[in-house]
Amino acid sequence: MTSAPATSSRRSVDRLPVLLACLAAALTSACSTLYYETQEFFGNEKRDILSDKVADGRDDQLEAKEQFQTTLAAFKAATGFDGGDLESTYDLLNGELEDCESQAGDVRDRIEAIEDVAVDFFAEWEAEIELYNDADLRSRSRGLMSDSRRNYTTLITAMRKAESKMEPVLVVFRDQVRFLKHNLNAQAIASLQSNVVQIEGDVERLVADMEASIEEANAFIATLG
Repeated sequence: MTSAPATSSRRSVDRLPVLLACLAAALTSACSTLYYETQEFFGNEKRDILSDKVADGRDDQLEAKEQFQTTLAAFKAATGFDGGDLESTYDLLNGELEDCESQAGDVRDRIEAIEDVAVDFFAEWEAEIELYNDADLRSRSRGLMSDSRRNYTTLITAMRKAESKMEPVLVVFRDQVRFLKHNLNAQAIASLQSNVVQIEGDVERLVADMEASIEEANAFIATLG
């Protein structure tokens, strides 16, 4: 006779993650709606918001590109270590690594923000196309939307490609800094020297993809007017 309450309690616990997920989704939707309403009050439509987000993403990638290059330069300089304070060398490289990780995080967050706004932007455009009474205007608007969606796909693909190249470089940076942390001696410097060529190649490929992504961002912003 006591099993029913226990079963009911277990069911309630089992439903808790679902309820929390629904609540989070509802709050997210409400926050997004309020955000867009506030932006529209100040004259910023979703097109403007998307353009601003893409511009921010472009700027974050530019900063990340420069940071990765600066960190690479610090690693290359460390290979020329010839006596002195190895701990200071470690502190410098660890600081550069942390700056790289921070910039990489900013890029990832910004891309997600772009994707979120883009979904809402194209959904709104799609819905408003159906409101046209003029068939020719409806057709032209749909064509423009298709072009814009295609340009956006090219952009986000380039951004994601560049973003995917960051983590492999960070992995190598982390390994070298970690090894230096536990081996403040000539052996650690020798290890750095043997890997700097690979690091340089990885960073060069990352920079090339970031520059291509930045160009796509500029092109996409231009299409939005």
